[in-house]
Amino acid sequence: MQNITFKIFRFDPEKNKAPYFDNFTISVSHGDTVLAGMFYIQKTHDPSLAFRFSCRGAVCGSCAMHINGKYRLACETQVLELNADTITIQPLGHLPVLRDLIVDFTSFYENYKRIKPYLIGKEPVPEKEYIQMPEERNKIGNTIDCILCGACYGACATAGVNKEYFGPAALLKAERFLSDSRDSIEDDRLRIVDDLHGVWRCHSIFSCQDVCPRELSPAEAILRMKKRILQKTIL
Repeated sequence: MQNITFKIFRFDPEKNKAPYFDNFTISVSHGDTVLAGMFYIQKTHDPSLAFRFSCRGAVCGSCAMHINGKYRLACETQVLELNADTITIQPLGHLPVLRDLIVDFTSFYENYKRIKPYLIGKEPVPEKEYIQMPEERNKIGNTIDCILCGACYGACATAGVNKEYFGPAALLKAERFLSDSRDSIEDDRLRIVDDLHGVWRCHSIFSCQDVCPRELSPAEAILRMKKRILQKTIL
């Protein structure tokens, strides 16, 4: 067992004029996650502590937050592997704080909806299913694995200064459907992302890639879409 101090961002807009940090010192052991530590603090120290969670298996993305200088999933982040006596926890950046570590995802999902994040199949619609060969599926790659945790959005410098920017997660999803052989609106999808607030606003800093818990690279997906747009323009 080892004593670790959790320094947690706190803010309740109905009670607080400004955010502040609360310190909680608890004992942790090997295998304890940051999320488990927050559960313990909520149960034994302060039941008003607010944070999101769901699957607790690094699948849903609900517990994404800023932990010791980096956006991570609290459920998969081992406390002792951070090698620090103090664990500083803050909410996702660039999104309004509703309370403590809970942020408002409204603008995130509004931008996400703009890229039409769903398959629009080709005509004629088959009776059973669209046939896709393995080599066609391989073009989609691992872009399908995005869990919309928002870590990339919080790490993106452009998202912090431009609320109309689609954001890394939305643009990654756009490229996922552009690469799908079953989709029928390639030109429309390229028109949507070929925008001042779309792919051309990305500065290719690769912060999104650095924090993605699924090891995806929205920045590379954006570069591929830029290439497709330029090829269309030239041809």
